[in-house]
Amino acid sequence: MVKFSIPAVAVAIGAGVSSTYAFAPVANTGARSVASSAPLFMSSVAAPEQSPLAPLTVWGDRIPDIIESQNELKSRKMDFAPTIKSSDLGLASDDKEGQLAYVREHAMEIKQQMVDNGAVIFREFDLMKEQEGFVKFYEALGMKTCLDPLHSVSARPTVDGDKNSPVYEAVNKESRKNFFIGMHNEFVGTRAPRAAAFVCFKAAEEGGEFLIADGRQIFRDLKTDLVERLYNRNIRYSVMELPFFGWVDNFPEFVRPTAMGALKGLVSAAINAKVDFSVDMQWGEAGYDNTKMLQARAPSQPPILVHPVTGEPHWFCNVHSHSSKLRKDRESIYGAERFEDGASQINKSDMYYGDDGAISDEDLEHMDEVTMKNVQFVKMTEGDVVLLDNYKCMHGRNVFDGTRKHGVAWFEGWTGEEEMKAKAQQSKQAAMA
Repeated sequence: MVKFSIPAVAVAIGAGVSSTYAFAPVANTGARSVASSAPLFMSSVAAPEQSPLAPLTVWGDRIPDIIESQNELKSRKMDFAPTIKSSDLGLASDDKEGQLAYVREHAMEIKQQMVDNGAVIFREFDLMKEQEGFVKFYEALGMKTCLDPLHSVSARPTVDGDKNSPVYEAVNKESRKNFFIGMHNEFVGTRAPRAAAFVCFKAAEEGGEFLIADGRQIFRDLKTDLVERLYNRNIRYSVMELPFFGWVDNFPEFVRPTAMGALKGLVSAAINAKVDFSVDMQWGEAGYDNTKMLQARAPSQPPILVHPVTGEPHWFCNVHSHSSKLRKDRESIYGAERFEDGASQINKSDMYYGDDGAISDEDLEHMDEVTMKNVQFVKMTEGDVVLLDNYKCMHGRNVFDGTRKHGVAWFEGWTGEEEMKAKAQQSKQAAMA
């Protein structure tokens, strides 16, 4: 899960102040629309060795009857996250060449397992104990790397310190070890990687399990009436708060509305231009002294999508990580996150209905219960990898003690993806015939 930094947001706002884009209208992205223009790739604006930007989120078509789709899932058996062990393949754990040859030879089969089952867990592979071998692993699979979804703002650190490296740190900071990272799909604003590979270079002494959950199973197990409400009303997130505008109250009352309108438009345009967001800035009050703040809310979007390849419906909603109530409930168990800078001032998220209505505590608690019922705690050791489909499989991280060094590579897609789509479409047409 990616965090904003105050310097990055300041740069975004500052850039808006000095640019005509600060006053340009921001297009309102529809919940199920896909941008009509082609994605901008970093190769056109940066050094050629950089990966492209994360691809635009594929919202897909509206599901005609959401309850019927849920009932169909209830009647199906779903396999999730099979494990491939080196020893089960007849390979020694230190046979790196044999492991690489296996991955290369069975690449399409492995990727099909990822798409069909949400994730694939690799164990006993010394090949991936170091970054060089990890890169060889996903290159042999034919995975196509992309930049971190919030690359332009957060600059998530890379494992080896090289800013052009495709392997990022996976939330290992000491300051966040007692922060339970809720279940989420990786998507920021208008962009979402198609897949990811999480690797363990060093396991924490205690805890720190990587968490995964099948979005199909979560959709299946939610209360029908809640599914209907959420899907018909959509959902939206507040993604940051900017509590820096108390000085506005010093303006004369007759000037204040004009000043607030101008500030709202300026900040909204600057942030949208910087981070591929289509946020709506809303005035509010925060803190014990009710200081004026601007809250950024993302566009309304569906909480359930059809999978880009298989066409299966699945949960695609980050309420578990974004809900303020659920985070506070976890803080009462694990303790609050220990921020080392002022980031806590802006990294405040929450979730609402798409029409800005509040979601009841009862419904939030039900979504938390269903999510945790379907979570697998994967205790990874050095060299273990979880290859996951970022649409079908949610991920998170348990609290930990000690030193933890996990990495992640994001993927815009993979070799053979179009062939998979065609095969899935043919199977669907045959079933309907």
